[in-house]
Amino acid sequence: MPRTRKRRGIPGSVTRRGNKWAYAFDGPADPLTGERNRIRKSGFESEDEAWEKMAEAQAKLREGQLTKPSKRTVTQFFEEWFPKMRTSIGSPTTANNYETLARAYVIPVIGKKRLQDIDAITVASLYEHLLNSGRRRRDTNGEMFRIWQEVTGRGDEISARQLARQVGVTHDAAYKAMRRFRAGRTPTDATNGLSKKTVRSVHIMLRSAFADAVTWKYVPTNPVAAVKAPSPENRGHRTWTPAELRRFLTAVQSDRLYAMWLLLATTGMRRSEVAGLRLDGLDLDNGALAVKATRVVTNGKVRQGFGKSRRSRRRLSLDKATVAALLTHVEMIQAEKATWADAYQDHGLVFCWEDGRPIYPDTITEWLARIADRLGLPHLTLHELRHTYATTALRAGVHPKIVSTRLGHATVAFTLDLYTADIPELDQAAAQEISNLFVGTPGFGTDAMEVTLEAA
Repeated sequence: MPRTRKRRGIPGSVTRRGNKWAYAFDGPADPLTGERNRIRKSGFESEDEAWEKMAEAQAKLREGQLTKPSKRTVTQFFEEWFPKMRTSIGSPTTANNYETLARAYVIPVIGKKRLQDIDAITVASLYEHLLNSGRRRRDTNGEMFRIWQEVTGRGDEISARQLARQVGVTHDAAYKAMRRFRAGRTPTDATNGLSKKTVRSVHIMLRSAFADAVTWKYVPTNPVAAVKAPSPENRGHRTWTPAELRRFLTAVQSDRLYAMWLLLATTGMRRSEVAGLRLDGLDLDNGALAVKATRVVTNGKVRQGFGKSRRSRRRLSLDKATVAALLTHVEMIQAEKATWADAYQDHGLVFCWEDGRPIYPDTITEWLARIADRLGLPHLTLHELRHTYATTALRAGVHPKIVSTRLGHATVAFTLDLYTADIPELDQAAAQEISNLFVGTPGFGTDAMEVTLEAA
């Protein structure tokens, strides 16, 4: 039968369990129920060791460093963390990405391990596994391309329905894939491992999750903080040249949403910002608009948002051509409202269908790809159109701070880190301008050097 010992002046007790000893004492009250948490630990060789370790634990508790021993697994922690994380992260897109990364790449690998057993070595090993063999999803795009390539290579044809049936995807997915293949947009061979960029995203998510685990006293320290994330290679961004962008804008002048395409080109707004732009955010009399609402796609569903960060919610000045296009667009919206009358679904959006229904953001991406294919332009995503704006503005000599503010970036340093590799001529120009301040033109100082040599 266990023997319990107490010592005067020391809260808690020590109990003998077989050949080992254990301690127990009351921890802080539960913040919701008010009940005291009993803190226990066993496995000590002697009674004195148990008393000594209990005293150390109580000291850590007073300093706010004690974590209660727990069998909570990584999976159990994440299931607890997901709903709380969604309330603390302002961006629904970021919250959804965090949960997707955890469910796809962390829980399947280390989900059964105890949370308190995760250390820096475990985290580093997880990253190595993901880089080498972390890919879990089928490469259905690659499968469709190989089938399509084989069939067309022998001079036959395959329908989207047949392709969808063979690969096990929807008819719409197969139809869009075939359109991409015909336009020359073919997939690259998928590897077994994840990209460094994806693993770095896992690292950012894990660091945030374990920071909360430390705050909640589930673990004493953040093991992710001791691990360096993989550094993706900065290969630059795909962009259009000014001539290619001009060709695109000329081709879409008769498009019902020409003002949207021009706005994307002249401001670098995000897709979510354009899709969520509201009529009450326009101040065309003063040539400006307010970016304050977004429409983002998470798990296939559109959610209303308020930007990625405080700096995302900003006021943008507009050029005269964009103001004129928006004025014409707003007049068209008012005319459509009058035509549809009570059937008009007024959501207050600047860019919508003729009856006021919101446009699904992914549809805008598909439109851009379709127009680029028709014109024979390099294929860009809408985010790469944003990169085009940024690099064009920096090349034009716009101050980086202004470019950063207009893009809604957190800092100008982030903007420069993101785009310096895309614009090497800026670095070359800076080198020459600085040199001109004290060296001057080629040959500067030659006469002085010759005089010095003669004197020697």
